[in-house]
Amino acid sequence: MPAATGAHVFKNAVVTIDEVEYANQLSKARLVPDQPVQTMRTLVPDGVVQDVDSPVWTFEIAGLQINATDGLAKALRTAAGTEIEVTLQPKAGTGQATATFTVLALMPEFGGEQGNWLTQELTLPVVGQPVFGTSA
Repeated sequence: MPAATGAHVFKNAVVTIDEVEYANQLSKARLVPDQPVQTMRTLVPDGVVQDVDSPVWTFEIAGLQINATDGLAKALRTAAGTEIEVTLQPKAGTGQATATFTVLALMPEFGGEQGNWLTQELTLPVVGQPVFGTSA
């Protein structure tokens, strides 16, 4: 069997938040579903009933904490508590997979340890469901 096509290393991504590109400040951008499965086992040997719940999504980001103009940390602090639009495209270019969704902006970290890069790591709640598509 030949190797699968379409696999790639996560680099050269596009991460747009409120129409501003931030991929150059991030080292992680990941849309994660939490989708519970309920299982009921009955008294017969093959008696299993299962139901899959609707997913609840989060958007995990990590990267540089840039607190200046055009910095994601500054933008998140300004938008904290409001809904912001996100587009995640794991590989730049046309015809590539995309996810567009709304997140609730949270306050990012501020400061850090001496001698280290100022970084931030956040898990932002997604409002509703992402829309998956293809880049134009």
